Amino acid sequence: MGEEVSAQSYTREQRQRYREKVRQNLDVFERMLSQSHFEFDRPMTGLEIELNLVDEGYQPKFANAEVLEEIADPGYQTELARYNIELNVPPRPLPGDTALQLEQELRDSLNAADAAARKRGAHIVAVGILPTIMPEHFQGEWISANNRYTALNDSIFYARGEDIYLDIEGPTGERVATYCDSIAPESACTSVQLHLQVAPQDFAAHWNAAQALVAPQIALAANSPFFFGQRLHAETRIELFSQATDTRSVELKNQGVRPRVFFGERWVTSIFDLFEENVRYFPALLAEVSDEDPVAMLEAGEAPSLAELRLHNGTVYRWNRPIYDIVQGRPHLRVENRVLPAGPSIIDVLANAAFYYGVIRKLAADDRPVWTKMSFAVAEQNFRTAARDGIDAMLYWPGYGQVGADELVLRHLLPLAHEGLQEWGVSDAVRERYLSVIEGRCKTSTNGATWQTQAVERLEGQGLDRQAALSRMLELYTTNMHSNEPVHTWPLP
Repeated sequence: MGEEVSAQSYTREQRQRYREKVRQNLDVFERMLSQSHFEFDRPMTGLEIELNLVDEGYQPKFANAEVLEEIADPGYQTELARYNIELNVPPRPLPGDTALQLEQELRDSLNAADAAARKRGAHIVAVGILPTIMPEHFQGEWISANNRYTALNDSIFYARGEDIYLDIEGPTGERVATYCDSIAPESACTSVQLHLQVAPQDFAAHWNAAQALVAPQIALAANSPFFFGQRLHAETRIELFSQATDTRSVELKNQGVRPRVFFGERWVTSIFDLFEENVRYFPALLAEVSDEDPVAMLEAGEAPSLAELRLHNGTVYRWNRPIYDIVQGRPHLRVENRVLPAGPSIIDVLANAAFYYGVIRKLAADDRPVWTKMSFAVAEQNFRTAARDGIDAMLYWPGYGQVGADELVLRHLLPLAHEGLQEWGVSDAVRERYLSVIEGRCKTSTNGATWQTQAVERLEGQGLDRQAALSRMLELYTTNMHSNEPVHTWPLP
């Protein structure tokens, strides 16, 4: 969700004070990187899953406040729109059978949450983009009752000065081209975020590795082929999120002003590079100022929260975001991987996580790492190609040239994932359970996007129109999701 703010709008004086405080925070952060001890005794992982609410007809259900009241679990929170909620999973170490325990806990938690939601006429669905969302669903009161979201919406449009234009075309010519007077379409983008705690000196290697890895991640996990009734990209969520939160007018784009949803533009040498870019390139969207004196705290031997810098960082939407946080008075750093869609099932989510954590460990520790053999521009092109084509994408990888995503994973990345998880101390049972799911997807060329697309094609072939086919597909999807079987084994209608 991001941290709540106290106001929905800010004065010019507040924005000026906020800018000054952000820059002060950045200076303190630079000092901390050279002087302070960051927590890294037990490297922790974390997980966030964004979810959708639907009604009995599998249309969006705008009732998250009521559903959250019924769920009554602090792990579940609001998200941008009233048909979204988010599940935050407490951090835990990777080694041993932790993932198997997590799988059971997640299933139990989601089953309980879904049973509670049904009391309010809702079902919970984990999917990258809710296939049944349509423009008319955003004509009423769609936004959650939360100052942060209202302030973000207003600030983005104030900065932009005009309506947002969405223009996304799919492989068969189906297209969404429309103007929007709010950031409501962004709410259609529901994701899984993976967190990995790293030591300061290791951050750059892990971030660079994560940037190189996003393309194979998306190709394997794509689960967002439909938006506003049209078949678009395999992972439409990437382009939709980019366009729906763009603060730039056409003229600013033409001048080369950087987008708020930012892949980046170079490999980095320190976490400071990313925070410094955020401050240099991006004006504030939110301008909440705290009373903290970070200089005084640091000189007193305490870890400052750097609240303004963290708030600003949360409004620059990098696909791999740097995180500074404080737990029990001790600072730590994390890489937040934000590229994955939600769903399809919990076993699929954990398979995606296992693949990421295993491969990134090996890539980050390589003597001649992948980012020294591949330009940053190529990494970004891989990312765009994977989002468009999914598991059928052709990607560039050093030593392999242009190679199919499935072949790259089977021949190179999957063995690295096994080795990396083994080095983390992850049990054989965990490795075999989750990485066999990745292998199955590659061998069958099936992920959430291909299953959704093929299911809709079959339903339309049986005489249903697109809207009816999408609703029926989502109903079948939800049943399969609750079975907790991996998507590549799901039957087609």
